[in-house]
Amino acid sequence: MVNEAGTGSDATIYDVARVAGVSPSTVSRAFSRPGRVSAQTAERIRQVAEELGYRSREVTRAAAKTTTKVLGLAVADITNPFNFRVIRGCQAAAAEAGFVVTLNDAQESEALEREMLRRSLPLLDGLIIASSRLSDTELRTLAKSLPVVILNRRVSGLHCIVPDMAHGVRKAAEHLLALGHRNITYLAGPEASWADGMRWRAVRESARELGFTEHRVGPFAPTLQGGRGAAEVIAARRLKAVVCFNDLMAIGLMQGLAERGIKVPDQVSVVGFDNIFASALVTPGLTTVAAPLTMLGDSAVRYVTATLTGHKSPETCPVLVPVRLIVRQSTAPAS
Repeated sequence: MVNEAGTGSDATIYDVARVAGVSPSTVSRAFSRPGRVSAQTAERIRQVAEELGYRSREVTRAAAKTTTKVLGLAVADITNPFNFRVIRGCQAAAAEAGFVVTLNDAQESEALEREMLRRSLPLLDGLIIASSRLSDTELRTLAKSLPVVILNRRVSGLHCIVPDMAHGVRKAAEHLLALGHRNITYLAGPEASWADGMRWRAVRESARELGFTEHRVGPFAPTLQGGRGAAEVIAARRLKAVVCFNDLMAIGLMQGLAERGIKVPDQVSVVGFDNIFASALVTPGLTTVAAPLTMLGDSAVRYVTATLTGHKSPETCPVLVPVRLIVRQSTAPAS
């Protein structure tokens, strides 16, 4: 039975309509033909449906009846080269298993990510989410409807595949300390990024264990423009060793410093994260922490497809993938 508020286990379209104060036909249009319903009304209906659990159960019932052989891959920003090899890894593993992959680009927008996943969920057999900006609760709710793998983030109760950030940060710090740097700055990325928080925590832990002074500058957008914008702060504070949230920011920082007449690595040493293809092409070459990104995508798809075929039971412990420090020309002895 559905209780008075319509929150029972068998909530229907009529329960959603009653609580939202609209007709059942309006609820139907909000899901099947959203362009025929005002944005405000559609949002209200979606909120009520989520509260009642109506949407997720409808998807579960549909998934039980049909198999689409389609996997979803949601990324925070398709223009970030970090995602290129993840996508390739997903596509190759999916093709081998007889699946195809659809790509959703959230453009660093939590709202857009939420809406894209809501609309695409009924079409998917499984879902891989890289660097999500959604809350842990929202991600766990998604996982009730279909197999989900989270990349580059830990979420309790879900299968997660994460680069060993603590080890990567420590290797970067040890490298800079060996060059004589005793003050190391972390150039922060998006505040909503789980990876950003973990990298900053790793910097602080390494500082305590290795005996250097840590600083934090940011947050800045995880882009070339974000790094260029940070150059003004780095230059003004005369900071000499910088570990950046990602390679794009590191390359942007080097460009911004060059525009101010500050030489890398003679005056400032810069370290990135991800080892994107451009890190070896810029001058000077970027010292960076490299993760096996293709393997992340491959492993995620293999887990989802194995779960769908009943060959793997759900795992809740995160899988740590190894990282390594690639030393190039953007770091040098402290001046």
